[in-house]
Amino acid sequence: MALTREFKETVQARVRRDAPFRKALLREAAECLLAGDLATGNAVLRDYINATIGFIKLAEAMQRSPKSLMRMFGPAGNPNARILFDVVAYLQRTEGVRFEVRLTRAVA
Repeated sequence: MALTREFKETVQARVRRDAPFRKALLREAAECLLAGDLATGNAVLRDYINATIGFIKLAEAMQRSPKSLMRMFGPAGNPNARILFDVVAYLQRTEGVRFEVRLTRAVA
């Protein structure tokens, strides 16, 4: 189901004014990717990028085309691991956070 423009604008407005929410959104994207839910992880990353730095600034930092990055993080996108990790690393730096992976027991 596609998101409405009003919903996207509401999320973007909250991301801009609420730093804990913004950081949680980035964390959620990383957790989805690590759990193997690439579609959701890409969608959340796309929303985060659109609401924060935008694809033009990200493309400049990654030395890539903005359209190429938009396609990679779009619904049919499939970024390779190198690009994905480079983007996540850049977003962590710009947000001032660092993710750590911890081993926990899976709940059966």
